[in-house]
Amino acid sequence: MVGYDPEAKCVSSVEAAVAGSASGLVSRVLVSPLDVIKIRFQLQIEQLSSRNPGAKYHGILQAVQRISQEEGLLAFWKGHVPAQLLSVGYGAVQFMAFESLTELVHNVTAYNARDSFVHFVCGGLAACTATVAVQPVDTLRTRFAAQGEPKIYPNLRHAVVTMYQTEGPRTFYRGLTPTIIAIFPYAGLQFSSYNILQQFSEWVIPAEEKKGGNVKNLVCGSCAGIISKTLTYPFDLFKKRLQVGGFERARAAFGQVRMYRGLLDCIRQIMREEGPGGFFKGLSPSLLKAAVSTGLVFFWYELFCSLLCALKNTDSTTRTEG
Repeated sequence: MVGYDPEAKCVSSVEAAVAGSASGLVSRVLVSPLDVIKIRFQLQIEQLSSRNPGAKYHGILQAVQRISQEEGLLAFWKGHVPAQLLSVGYGAVQFMAFESLTELVHNVTAYNARDSFVHFVCGGLAACTATVAVQPVDTLRTRFAAQGEPKIYPNLRHAVVTMYQTEGPRTFYRGLTPTIIAIFPYAGLQFSSYNILQQFSEWVIPAEEKKGGNVKNLVCGSCAGIISKTLTYPFDLFKKRLQVGGFERARAAFGQVRMYRGLLDCIRQIMREEGPGGFFKGLSPSLLKAAVSTGLVFFWYELFCSLLCALKNTDSTTRTEG
């Protein structure tokens, strides 16, 4: 049901936005702890190893234990309000744009709207549109997740006012360049991989055994998330490093801090000081998060779309009988 299908057109663009925002909301609650751990790993200059005495975090389980001890369980939902705004807004814009773009391709070109290449291009463009729309919220989310104790920003309003007054409006779009560069192939691979895996499952599973479609959507979404995240991960790390620029005093408790003059300077410094492995810091929690979050997003999106279709069909049947 992801993408325009002329043979089974059931969900409008507005309904796709509703289903996308709802799927983002539910998924965010469940994956927030993994997101916090991933961000802490990405922002740590020191090597993620127990052999490095200066490293605050050196593994997922150790990070969970340390964060719990020092900051409490609620720390795993730090920045949850801006993160929820991000997920709801991003999901709405992305799926609405994707459904609209695939429909446009079907109506004005000779391409098949169900083709994987079409899903790659439309998925990338839809994600870029959503990213520009919610980038300020993403920056706020990163700041909240990155700060330790005592907190620099006690609440969302204080963060917005302080950042605007001390760093200017452009600070809300820090890291936009690597985000856009990374998000197009990342989202494109998500949608195209999901489409390919769905088609593969249709070919492998006999028609009479096609039950448990929701589980299939979850598995296909999880695999698509792992594929896309692995191939585009370094740009996510660059984005996070750039987003906390000007925020160094809040990072002092976590170890070394660095200042970057831009994307190329960020790449050079990481390569020089941390080596090639520095580009993949936090990959393990990120892959775990990508598998869970992407699987859940597609799972809930397909489910909510099915519910909306069922409601429309029920209403149409009732009117006909009336």
